[in-house]
Amino acid sequence: MTTEVTIYSTTFCPYCVRAKQLLERKGVDFKEINLSNEAPEVRIELMQRTNHRTVPQIFIKDQFIGGFDQLYALEKDGKLDELLA
Repeated sequence: MTTEVTIYSTTFCPYCVRAKQLLERKGVDFKEINLSNEAPEVRIELMQRTNHRTVPQIFIKDQFIGGFDQLYALEKDGKLDELLA
């Protein structure tokens, strides 16, 4: 399954790992941007864009869906595949 998914993460984030594992199990390709390796401005821009400070921050086709909890809820409700299609 190919789609435009971007995950903003940090190195030691268990929820980031879980989000990536869920997408990998579904065969979804995603781009990961590890904020631990980015300039502080990248995190600031992301926070201004989403009004969220935590990671992961997940985008599907440039639509901000939230973090792991929101991703899991979409999967549980059977709505994630629709977004990925």
